[in-house]
Amino acid sequence: MRRARGRAAGVVVAVLSGLALAATSTTAQAATGPDVIAHRGSSGMAPENTAAAIDLAVRQHADYVEIDVQRTKDGKLVNFHDCTMERTTDIETLYPGRPHYRVSDFTWNELSRLDAGSWFHPDYTGEPLITLDDVIHHIKHTRTGLLAEISPCSQYGTTLATDLAHTLHNKPRYLRNALAHHQLAVQSFQTDDARTFHTQQPDIPIGILDADRPTETELTELSQWADQINPQHTVTDQTLVDRIHQLGMDINVWTVDEPGAIRTMTGLGVDGIITDYPQTLTQRG
Repeated sequence: MRRARGRAAGVVVAVLSGLALAATSTTAQAATGPDVIAHRGSSGMAPENTAAAIDLAVRQHADYVEIDVQRTKDGKLVNFHDCTMERTTDIETLYPGRPHYRVSDFTWNELSRLDAGSWFHPDYTGEPLITLDDVIHHIKHTRTGLLAEISPCSQYGTTLATDLAHTLHNKPRYLRNALAHHQLAVQSFQTDDARTFHTQQPDIPIGILDADRPTETELTELSQWADQINPQHTVTDQTLVDRIHQLGMDINVWTVDEPGAIRTMTGLGVDGIITDYPQTLTQRG
């Protein structure tokens, strides 16, 4: 994630010198180590996707925080993962009897009253939800970058990708600085969302999340426009890492928490490790 690779050039290089490129990429990555990407912030130690988790990841020297972008009923982009809000907030207590508890069913004013911390630990009682703007405010003067996931929740269609692209476009100072320092990327499980975003913001690296092992056909097609392939670590091996690098893309694996799995993924030469415990890799508590 340190840079967006040249897509078309990557395909040519793969044909002419794929094995040499793979060896060079693996050697370089071994020298620097993979990017440390804090999954929903430092979510193993603080309530996910809150300011507490974001700030802790920054203090732990994570290279990136990974967040989840959704949209409220009144159009505010917020940082929240689940498609409904019962697991990590007190929304049912505060708003009993609602037919649905999706982010998109509530205004930001309503959601800003929620407790998003006490489910994790009493010490975090009253920890609020935060917006995309809040996330950027917390990291923009740090060395920690942003990996933003476009939520796959079905109610948004591809409009959420458009909203995220528009919001980032309207932050030109942040956008210029983040891109200059390789501190911004966007990812999605939905290829249509990723393409929509990429069409509108082609300079921002775009990644494709995958719970399954991508096929050769998928990899070849995606290499024409995507910058990253971000698979589950359990489907990742040396052959996949090398092939993604041969095609000119980066690979960030998720969600890697066990020390043995972290060592394995590092040894494969992945570009980034998405983890709930960034301090395990940074050695910063």
